[in-house]
Amino acid sequence: MLTRFLRDNVYAAGLLLILRLYVGYQWFTAGFHKLTGGFDAAGFLKGAIAKPVLDKATGELVYPTFTAFLQNFALPNVKVINFLIPAGETLVGLGLILGALTTAAAFFGLLMNFMFLFAGTVSTNPWLVLLGVIVLMAGTNAGRFGVDRYLMPLLRKLRRQGGDEAGRRKGIPAKA
Repeated sequence: MLTRFLRDNVYAAGLLLILRLYVGYQWFTAGFHKLTGGFDAAGFLKGAIAKPVLDKATGELVYPTFTAFLQNFALPNVKVINFLIPAGETLVGLGLILGALTTAAAFFGLLMNFMFLFAGTVSTNPWLVLLGVIVLMAGTNAGRFGVDRYLMPLLRKLRRQGGDEAGRRKGIPAKA
């Protein structure tokens, strides 16, 4: 029932607009400050590797694969990470603020939030996860009052045309 309300209701779309603007602003400002302020993730990555999240009872790593990812991929490629994090945060923020590819922006925002949580940081991440899940659950209704209102029908039309073209190549007649 809640999902249907979030996905279909025009009043929900209005509430989602406010939520989207808030979450988008949080992402955009975080990314923009990193883009303009000389961001370097090396210290954070080293700290996350040196002090990973441990189970208090057993002392074992809670996220061993994530720690291995940080150690074997992220830290050796820190220059790539130094670009991806600020650019990703900024683009997620813009997507949410403009209501453009809203569900994709919410998904990638959630993905980044979970990466930060796996590294052991809390900050505002749980709050942004909760709000991001609401936006993601709403689907395209979250972008009803935004660019998605015009972009999603266009993308659906292009996808149908592409499917019709692929079908013609296989000898399948196009749908009327």
